[in-house]
Amino acid sequence: MSAGTRRRVGSHTPTSGGLAKAVLPYVDAAASEVVQVYVSNSRGWALPAGDPAQDVLLRDGCGERGVPVFIHASLLVNLGSPTPATVERSAETLAHALRRGRAIGAEAVVFHAGSAVDAGHTEAAMRQVREALLPLLDETAAAGGPLLLVEPSAGGGRSLASRVEHLGPYLDAVDRHPMMGVCFDTCHAWAAGHDLAAEGGMTATLDTLVATVGADRLKLVHANDSKDLCGSTRDRHENIGKGSIGEPAFAELMRHPATAGIPVVVETPTEKHVGHAADIATLRRLHP
Repeated sequence: MSAGTRRRVGSHTPTSGGLAKAVLPYVDAAASEVVQVYVSNSRGWALPAGDPAQDVLLRDGCGERGVPVFIHASLLVNLGSPTPATVERSAETLAHALRRGRAIGAEAVVFHAGSAVDAGHTEAAMRQVREALLPLLDETAAAGGPLLLVEPSAGGGRSLASRVEHLGPYLDAVDRHPMMGVCFDTCHAWAAGHDLAAEGGMTATLDTLVATVGADRLKLVHANDSKDLCGSTRDRHENIGKGSIGEPAFAELMRHPATAGIPVVVETPTEKHVGHAADIATLRRLHP
């Protein structure tokens, strides 16, 4: 198997106690080939400066292991909000994540597409997305990265992008900037109504994704099974093959040309590293 087609598989990794101190042992225990972390509270607005010593240790440790690093921005980020303070804090949070990403050598920062919240706010919400993201994208381009990756939501609540075809207008809002990529989350897509469990369903969804955004925009996959039914708009992750999406869909995911060479991260339930290690092993078994 060539390096260009291999899908590296890893997990979202806890950071409590220090980035390198927490992440590197977890990476080794779970046999991760890629890692995703938060660099701020996942449900808060505080923007910690980070520990430069831990940053260097993480960057060097992951570099020695050949493990690419991704950052997931706070779940509070919503550039489409009708509340100006939320939009401002969201932009500040993304700017912080990009700075922290440069410090730890991250490839990209993932953020949720957001919601207009109110029915009459959608057009204004997309203008806000443009006004907030274009300066950040230009700045990170000038600095040499990281990329920004938009992740469609699970749907509901006036989502700005939930189904993969919604990514077209979202990318158009930022003139399809070269520093904007896509993160595809299987649980979100299922919750938004893509029937990934039907035979060929994952393949059809990924085909639509590529047709919508182009062949080079997908930069990361979140592989999560679901506790809920298709179209539920509920984002409740389950271990691979133990939920309503099922193992055959993930076999399609790992075979699809669009995922060749693309890192895959599990964000599934786990006790310490054990659940993640099992899901990583399952996805590797399904790898062609």
